Amino acid sequence: MSSEHVEVERKFEADDTFSLPDLTGAGDVVAVGQPEEQSLEATYHDTPDLRLLRARVTLRRRTGGTDAGWHLKLPGKGGSRRELHQPAGRATRTAPRAVVAPALGLLGTATTGPVATISTRRVVHRLLDGAGRVLAEVADDSVVGTALATDPGEPATVTSWREVEVELVDGDEALLEAVGERLTAAGARPSGASSKLGRVLEGRLPGPVLPAPVPAAGQPDGKGRKDAKGRKGGKGRKGGKEGEKGGKGKRAVPTRTAGEVVLGAVAGQLQALRDADLAVRTERPEGVHDLRVACRRLRSILAAYRTVLARERTDPLRTELQWVGAQLSGARDTEVALSHLRELVAAQPVELVLGPVAARLQQTEIKDHVAGARQVTRTLTERRYLQMLDALDALLADPPVTEAAAAPAPGVLADAVRRSGKRLRAEVEAAREAEGEARSLVLHEVRKATKRVRYTAEVTVDTFGEPATALITCAKQVQELLGAAQDTVVTREVAARLGRAAFAAGENAWTFGRLHALEEARAAASEDGFWALEPELRRAIRTVARLA
Repeated sequence: MSSEHVEVERKFEADDTFSLPDLTGAGDVVAVGQPEEQSLEATYHDTPDLRLLRARVTLRRRTGGTDAGWHLKLPGKGGSRRELHQPAGRATRTAPRAVVAPALGLLGTATTGPVATISTRRVVHRLLDGAGRVLAEVADDSVVGTALATDPGEPATVTSWREVEVELVDGDEALLEAVGERLTAAGARPSGASSKLGRVLEGRLPGPVLPAPVPAAGQPDGKGRKDAKGRKGGKGRKGGKEGEKGGKGKRAVPTRTAGEVVLGAVAGQLQALRDADLAVRTERPEGVHDLRVACRRLRSILAAYRTVLARERTDPLRTELQWVGAQLSGARDTEVALSHLRELVAAQPVELVLGPVAARLQQTEIKDHVAGARQVTRTLTERRYLQMLDALDALLADPPVTEAAAAPAPGVLADAVRRSGKRLRAEVEAAREAEGEARSLVLHEVRKATKRVRYTAEVTVDTFGEPATALITCAKQVQELLGAAQDTVVTREVAARLGRAAFAAGENAWTFGRLHALEEARAAASEDGFWALEPELRRAIRTVARLA
């Protein structure tokens, strides 16, 4: 049986001579309970390269105290931590699968094992309000941490220190601030370590996985340097954030290479993918949607910037990212369709809702949600998915850069936007000529091409500034219009399917026909909106493409 709670705390360092001050009167504290001494023994588990710790996640098995067992601590909002707890059980050296499951997106195919032990002599002081409620717990900890040897024959590293933790129970942030002020006034110092484990393993903790800098080739950035197309750079470019023209005596802003910009974008989206993966595994809202978006963005970046990252390595990754999106699409698309239809029914005049329409939609939504959740779980636990995460890590650790990666970013980025725009223009022309059902299919391709333009432009924001932002805004509007039109393809299919089921069950199916017609009208309105906005999108693409 597992449990979860959100941990909001502050940590302070203290010398051996530090004495806990009187905390009555701090915020709503009117009394401090009798001190309670605890002896805590914890073994921390991670991969050899400390993947969990680098992601601010800790996995431990602890004995002693009121919450002995396995703990998985995950980063939360505003500096808080989400803690998942399971009973200790018999396993000591291998973390139970249920405990590790939420962190699989961080681990990939790697396994965990003991990396450190921490012994804590803790004295707990409970801060009480006038009604006897516990507002917070102040833990005065004397800690001995041992970083276990990584290789046979190597010595373990032992570290000892004292720290004070203040964790909210029924109190608020104002109480944390008030107690923190009392502690610092008494000589404590805000801790620079994010966790006890981070302090113990500080010497082994590698830097964050960041894109490796692409070595510059040839001349330095700036005047005279050639870009990926062999064009010489000018004296500068106005209006962007990089490569800006410097006046007399002013130092020019150095231009980043295309490789640095693109690898930075890939690293950002890989982090977004892992954040969404964690949200899905811990049943957070919008997790599946965010995961699909991160996969699409990564696919688009890898496709648009093939001149920077060799496609021999990136094309197989794009295939795997597409597979993940396809595996998750059924659950998400049907969920959105049913939710929309339920809202549409609720907005109809009562006299136009004939039969148990709302009930049938709700029952279908529940059934499809359960089936979709199973599919999502299967996908995220498949070895194929975990190997894809490993491959993305490997791409950043050893990027397959081309010669163009060493070129100044502006020329390469603008060219990528131009090529994405050209692809979109071809799809738009095909949509103009399409008729009937084929038109919906072609407009769906237009939508996908618009997404690529948008995601390609997102990489250029720090380089091109406002023109890139304007393009992204316009592309997003087009994407939403065509997205609404594409959504109706699913909602109309669902309305027709449920209408047939209702008719077969002897119910009045007229309302489902009405829903189908309303969705047809929504599709037509969305298409009209797209054609009205398309010239603006074309101009926005042209503006960015000319910034090189």
